Amino acid sequence: MKKRYKNFIVLLSLLMLLILSLQGQLIARNRSSNQGKKKKSSIEKVYNIHRQDILNINIYMEDDLQKHYRVSQRGYISYPFIGEVRVTGLTVSALEEKLTRLLSPDYFISPQITIFVKKYHSRRIFILGAVNNPGSCAIPAEKELTVVEAISLAGGFTEDAAINKTKIVRVEDGVEKNIVVRIKDITKAGDKSKDIILKPNDIVIVPKSFF
Repeated sequence: MKKRYKNFIVLLSLLMLLILSLQGQLIARNRSSNQGKKKKSSIEKVYNIHRQDILNINIYMEDDLQKHYRVSQRGYISYPFIGEVRVTGLTVSALEEKLTRLLSPDYFISPQITIFVKKYHSRRIFILGAVNNPGSCAIPAEKELTVVEAISLAGGFTEDAAINKTKIVRVEDGVEKNIVVRIKDITKAGDKSKDIILKPNDIVIVPKSFF
């Protein structure tokens, strides 16, 4: 009886060690997965994928599938297992969801897909917030476009706009920058040097005033 009890205790201890080991591996895997997730830029949250964009698509724990994909003139990419996938007009998050649906469960079980835009081909800027017609507009091929001109194209400020808190969100070399523009210094004081020339994929954000 004592021998059986002793064997039972040994087996129970081994089982507990196995459970703890598996839990540790699971925690480490989740931590590694979270660390691998790069925070999306403000541009990627609103940007609709265009033809000739270059996308970086990665599936967690599937390093062989981490590649760059150029969007074709027809608006498609060719992806392993599923062939041609239409991507133009989708945001990055929407494409992640689309690929997840197409790949599971036939090829992967709950794949963790991460997509980033490596190179933008579009010459568009975005105007959001307290303007009358928020959205995007194209930068003319023949001229530059300034922040004041962009706001004018968006129908101008709304009555509750915090005009002097207008900011430009710009990504340069993978780093997101926020540039505050005091619009009244341009329109009232006449300081045209502060009317910043916009670059493709800049986001102009006009916050609302709370006073």
